[in-house]
Amino acid sequence: MGNECGPGGSQSRAVWCAHVEGWTTLHTNCLQSTRPANQQSCFRVCDWHKDLYDWRLGTWNQCVPVSLRTGRTPACLQGEEGIQTRDVICALRADGSAADDAICEYFEPKPRQEQGCLIPCPKDCVVTEFTPWTTCSKTCGLGLQNRVRSVVAPPLFGGLVCPNLTEFQTCAPRACEGRETVFNLRVGGWSECKSLPEPPSGTSSTDAPVREVRQTRRRKGKEKKGNRDPEMRELIKNKRNRNRLSRTDEELWNIEVGFRSRQVGCVHRNGSTVSLSQCPHWSLPELYQSCPMPRACVLGEWGEWGPCSKTCSNPGDSQGMRSRVRQLIRLPAGGGYECPSLEESQACEPKGSKLPPCATYTWQTTEWSECRVEALLSPQDRRRGNQTALCGGGVQSREVYCIQTNAQLLRYISDTKEKAVARSLIGQMPSAPPLLSISYEVSASQPVPADRCKDASPSTTELCRIQCPVECVLSPWGSWGPCTFENCDQRLLKKGFKFRRRTVLNQPTGGEGGCAHLVEAMPCEDPSCFSWQLQKLEQCIPDGDMDCGEGTQTPQVRCVDSQGTEVEKEQCADVPYPSPLPCVVPCPKDCTLSLWTQWSSCSQTCSSKTAEGKQMRTRAILAYNAGEGGSSCPNTSALQQVRNCNDHPCVVYHWQTGPWGGCVEDSSVSVLNSSSSEASSSECPTGVQTRKVICVKVNVGQVPPKKCPEAPRPESVRPCLLPCKRDCIVTPFSEWTECPTSCQSELNAQKSKQFRYRMVIQKPANGGQECPDVLSEEKECSTPSVCPGYRWKTHKWRKCQLVPWSIRRDGKGAQENCGAGVQTRALSCRQQDGTAVDVAQCLQFASNMPAVSQLCQLPCKEECQLTAWSQFSSCSSDCVGVRSRRRALVGKSKKKDKCKNSQMYPLSETQYCPCDKYNAQPVGNWSDCILPEGMKECGQGYRFQAMVCYDQEDRLVETSRKSCGSGVKVRSKWLREKPYNGGRPCPKLDHLNQVYEVVPCVSDCSQYVWVAEPWSLWKVSNVDLKENCGEGVQTRRVRCMMNSVDGPTDAVEDYLCDPEDMPAGTRESRLPCPEDCVLSEWSPWTPCDLPCSGRGDRERTAFALRLPKEGEDCPASMQSEPCLLNRNCFHYSYNITDWSTCQLSASAVCGVGLKTRMVDCVRSDGKSVDLRFCEQLRLEKKWQMNATCTVECPVNCQVSDWSAWSDCSQTCGLEGKMLRIRTVLQASQGDGRPCPSPMEQWKPCPVRPCYKWQYGPWSECRVEEVVCGVGVRFRNLSCSVSDGSSGAKSSVVEEALCAELEPAVDGDKNIVLQETCTLPCPGDCYLMEWSDWSVCQSVCVKGQRLQDFSAVQVRSRAVIAQEPENIAQCPEQEWQSRPCPNGECYEYQWMGGPQLIWCQRSDGLNVTGGCPAALVPGAAADQSCDPLCNQPQSFCSEDGVCMCEEGFTEMLTTEGTLEQCAPIPVLEIPTAGDKKADVKTSRAINPTPESTEQPGRTGRTWYLQPFGPDGKLKTWVYGVAAGVFVLLVFIVSMVYLACSYCAIRRSLGTPDSANGTVIWMGQDAHELTYTCPDKKPKKPQRRQNNSRLKPLTLAYDGDVDM
Repeated sequence: MGNECGPGGSQSRAVWCAHVEGWTTLHTNCLQSTRPANQQSCFRVCDWHKDLYDWRLGTWNQCVPVSLRTGRTPACLQGEEGIQTRDVICALRADGSAADDAICEYFEPKPRQEQGCLIPCPKDCVVTEFTPWTTCSKTCGLGLQNRVRSVVAPPLFGGLVCPNLTEFQTCAPRACEGRETVFNLRVGGWSECKSLPEPPSGTSSTDAPVREVRQTRRRKGKEKKGNRDPEMRELIKNKRNRNRLSRTDEELWNIEVGFRSRQVGCVHRNGSTVSLSQCPHWSLPELYQSCPMPRACVLGEWGEWGPCSKTCSNPGDSQGMRSRVRQLIRLPAGGGYECPSLEESQACEPKGSKLPPCATYTWQTTEWSECRVEALLSPQDRRRGNQTALCGGGVQSREVYCIQTNAQLLRYISDTKEKAVARSLIGQMPSAPPLLSISYEVSASQPVPADRCKDASPSTTELCRIQCPVECVLSPWGSWGPCTFENCDQRLLKKGFKFRRRTVLNQPTGGEGGCAHLVEAMPCEDPSCFSWQLQKLEQCIPDGDMDCGEGTQTPQVRCVDSQGTEVEKEQCADVPYPSPLPCVVPCPKDCTLSLWTQWSSCSQTCSSKTAEGKQMRTRAILAYNAGEGGSSCPNTSALQQVRNCNDHPCVVYHWQTGPWGGCVEDSSVSVLNSSSSEASSSECPTGVQTRKVICVKVNVGQVPPKKCPEAPRPESVRPCLLPCKRDCIVTPFSEWTECPTSCQSELNAQKSKQFRYRMVIQKPANGGQECPDVLSEEKECSTPSVCPGYRWKTHKWRKCQLVPWSIRRDGKGAQENCGAGVQTRALSCRQQDGTAVDVAQCLQFASNMPAVSQLCQLPCKEECQLTAWSQFSSCSSDCVGVRSRRRALVGKSKKKDKCKNSQMYPLSETQYCPCDKYNAQPVGNWSDCILPEGMKECGQGYRFQAMVCYDQEDRLVETSRKSCGSGVKVRSKWLREKPYNGGRPCPKLDHLNQVYEVVPCVSDCSQYVWVAEPWSLWKVSNVDLKENCGEGVQTRRVRCMMNSVDGPTDAVEDYLCDPEDMPAGTRESRLPCPEDCVLSEWSPWTPCDLPCSGRGDRERTAFALRLPKEGEDCPASMQSEPCLLNRNCFHYSYNITDWSTCQLSASAVCGVGLKTRMVDCVRSDGKSVDLRFCEQLRLEKKWQMNATCTVECPVNCQVSDWSAWSDCSQTCGLEGKMLRIRTVLQASQGDGRPCPSPMEQWKPCPVRPCYKWQYGPWSECRVEEVVCGVGVRFRNLSCSVSDGSSGAKSSVVEEALCAELEPAVDGDKNIVLQETCTLPCPGDCYLMEWSDWSVCQSVCVKGQRLQDFSAVQVRSRAVIAQEPENIAQCPEQEWQSRPCPNGECYEYQWMGGPQLIWCQRSDGLNVTGGCPAALVPGAAADQSCDPLCNQPQSFCSEDGVCMCEEGFTEMLTTEGTLEQCAPIPVLEIPTAGDKKADVKTSRAINPTPESTEQPGRTGRTWYLQPFGPDGKLKTWVYGVAAGVFVLLVFIVSMVYLACSYCAIRRSLGTPDSANGTVIWMGQDAHELTYTCPDKKPKKPQRRQNNSRLKPLTLAYDGDVDM
């Protein structure tokens, strides 16, 4: 293998020296140094190398624009096509070393190394327009004005960076009067909250005493004021006890108050900080403030795990759950760590070896109901009126319920445990029997709730079948038999009968006993059980050894019984043997007659006074007698014989039976049944059925039984099985449904009901025990418990705590102990009845916990003190007047002038009275049509539409809710009514709206037969009338008659008989002359031997009826002819038809039916013949003629009841919907009614306003009493209402309407109502607040999103400057971007006219950036086309359309833009002086002539441009096409005329002096010459004006007008 595969091979090739023109020359003529190698090493690849080598693919390189490869760098407008490359090498798998690519290419083609890619164009930063200029930063002197803009799209893919977002300009409103303020006080931010310092060991008198000391002092002080009476002291004592009991846990609610501080500094307007002494004109703000110290939530240890909710053993079942809790020790405060959950749960499995098994459940079904066919009928079906006659396919149903499969086992285990416990209590040892000794009681199981059965439930309906009654199908009556004894074994009575019979062709329901009578009898005389049957008569033998004259014929007979079966001749010993019959052999001069024909069928089956049966036979004159000496021919009447037949009277008897009666108990066996054993008691008893059997005379009625033959009498008694009794079986009652376990609110508390039910699993029948009347029971539940509601109880606010004087001694208000502080309070959890409970209950069940600390203010002497606002006054009526509230000044504030300023301290407020006027209007679409309860699929229903209610301020308010074959037979059905409203669909209809049913049928080939009457007398023509012989004609009448078992009966139309089998009605022959030989009729042809090979013959014979005179011979008495296929020899075969459609009973709708097919005998020429032809050949019939089939039942779709309406999809708003669904219980089958289309329905919910908490706008940044620094801004949390639709306007309403909502804004529960802010000092340069996030924008090319790049949105911060000299100190502007979903594609385009141009985004926003600079209106003309004309040989026209240079045509895209400039094919049209005047040449040339071209070149070059600049065909193209079409029509016409002319000349035999040449001469000596073709080629002749003639020569001289 190593010598054959792998490296080390060599390849060689031939190398020779060749001239540039291609011929070979000597090697010395070529430069030897450049001679290629003629041999190289190679690697021979074998199949096993596939496992060693493989392609190694590198990563795709960066996408390189195509323009860099082509050298063109057009402007990028939307996106640029690029190419990515990668390295693909063949490598050894073991170490990755490179190998020859041919090795890997042997097994697999080399993967591609390049692929197309798309490079988005560089996208510049896009910003909005500038805002208007701000006011001047100074009211006097030199200041600054600013205007700003924001970023709406970041720079991408190397685009230009964002420009400046701020522009400045100086301003000077006026000159300043006096000295300008250059120093300002700046306030810093508050520090973190710190703990108060520990007081020294000796507390000063100024320090506040602790609470206990204060209370003791206060109590003693009150006691000193005077002794109270005992009753008062008792009241005080009780109050103190109540306060002590209601006092909360100090550890839980004790909040430590600390303090925080801030710095204040003096700054110059140039930004430098100076000493506070430079700011004497500013008063210092608060430097210290009380604050609650941050405190984290403290929880206790976890308690023990509770018991597992699962108490049984079944590893495959779902797990149980267990939980544990922990106690809350301390609540968080001051922004400390929030409390986690106080309870946790986990999955569990119970442990223990003696755990009982879990209950298992399964579905159980009742017995199937009776099969009902009417359920498959359409409502319009008329058969619904007679449902008892319906049969075939139907539907039966049953109920499905859930049972516990191991209920008895669990009950046994439970009982065993109880017994064990009882024994242990009395000291006995338990002796439980083994588990296998459990004996289960056979009974129905108790139903349990259906949700316990997890498997799919069994079907509740299925198809069934009611056996259709099969009616008797009887054969036609056979022919009457001979007169025979009723019983040939007993011939005592001379009474005889003729019988005829028919048979049952199928298997009818109930057996043949229910069929009509099968035997009819007719009394007759001289009965005989056996008779002689004539087979044929032997040849007539003249008497006395004469050659002619009278003689006798001996009959050949056989003995047969009454059925026609041959028996021994001894059986006919009592019957006279037929004697020889007289006959005549004609002499040569005698009249010759034919043999008698067979007797015809009897004209009547019996005889009466008005009708007698007759038979007839005939014979014909074959030759007339001689004039003398011969016997003459008889007259016409002697040629026909008539005899009586069936002369017995028309009296027919038969036995007639009535229907079988009911099955009754047989009294003859009742005694035996009573003594039978109990073991057979479960078997159903045997009874008897009787029926009436009478003798009936046809057309008369009942006659005595002796009139009918006894042998065929039907039975009148038969045994039967009595139906078994079936008792009703019901299940035990189910358990009572559960009452509500959860508590209810006190307002909604109402009594519920519980139910129990039982199922009928077997219905009673045949006198069994009936079912109980009560199958369901209900009772009221006990009064539900009221839920223990929980609420927070707030205690009094404690005293407002200030920062200690020792810390704030130098601050504002330190001397009079006033200012801002913090106060705290405790909370407790109570039930609705006031009972104190654990705080954890309120944390879990109550509303949000109230605040436990708040800021407070102790007013200083200079501050104004006011009371709280009073309640608003009442309104006398809605929408009329105003209401007001008031407050008042307190204490010394009443005398201060500044407190009396009503603008700063208003003492009253007024507002308009609320107006309770509402406007209701419908919103949204109409719902589905909802039917009332009890209506299933159709009927009058209702649609619903939501109604919305607005108040007088157009705010949404909540409305009140109120409960308020060998052929075929075809039959068809027409379409009477199309389905609608989900009705049953029509079967497949044809174009005439009919549906067909086709069954094969076969018409018996012997049903109709031709019957020929006797031949008429000869009519001799063209003969010697004296002799009465010679050529003549005979005629006879041929009729088509219906054939029966008794022979042909009635004449019918001739078309019913086969015309090919019609006997001849006339015949021509020669009537023998006297003394001529007369032959009998020819016998039938002998049958041909099969198969018909063409080699055999068939024969027929005749015999001499009259011998000729002496000296003459009779003609041949035998004829033969070859057997030829399909002429006189035929093959036969059975032909089977197709199956019929499935035939059902007339009362059936669907189910099992019967399909049939027919068989007939077909001759080899395709003609259908009687079956006896095939049967005589004993051909095999191997086909089944009948087969069962199934017509699919039109099962209507069955759906479940509608479910209950779901909860509303939205808790509020206009778009809420409630849904209800139903499921398919039984899919439709066949032509059944399809499932209704709405499997779910919706209706609008009652409209409820959408309340939510929302923030108000931030206030301005406020800094206390100074100009700049760190301040605070505030915003309010207000309750708003809206209709919940997208973009809906919201309105602020009373906060009470949001009381049930958890305080959260857009899902954020962290409510922030204030935050620190910075107010810049005069002269500061600072960053503005962040702008709003821009709309989400995707990276798009030609309007399509690029999936490789995520969408982005952006926000920015601009710089604001106040002093011109501080601009250099300004910070850098900022912008941020973030990915976002569902970005939009935007386009940018230039807008405006010559004077004003701007860039606009496709959503109408005016921007800077985004529009391509190359497309700015007014740029160079070659750059004004959109898109740019960057294709080779293209330029931009003055109309702004891309055109191609001369010699090139425009190829446009489907959008109408220029794709490429293609060179135009050049048509060189030579002039008249050119030698190539008979040649047309079309070739593509370079439109720019080379310098080597001769200047005097003859000919003209045209550049034809078929397409215009708009991409449409030019007008001259249509003209040229029309001219070419006219020229083609002209040429074809000329050729046709020339050929016609040649044809005319040949037909006239015109001498052809000019070889049949036709010449058309035209203007300017243009010739169109055509030579008529001859049978023999002729030499061309010359003309005077012409040299040689050319056939069909078209020459063009360059004239354009052609």
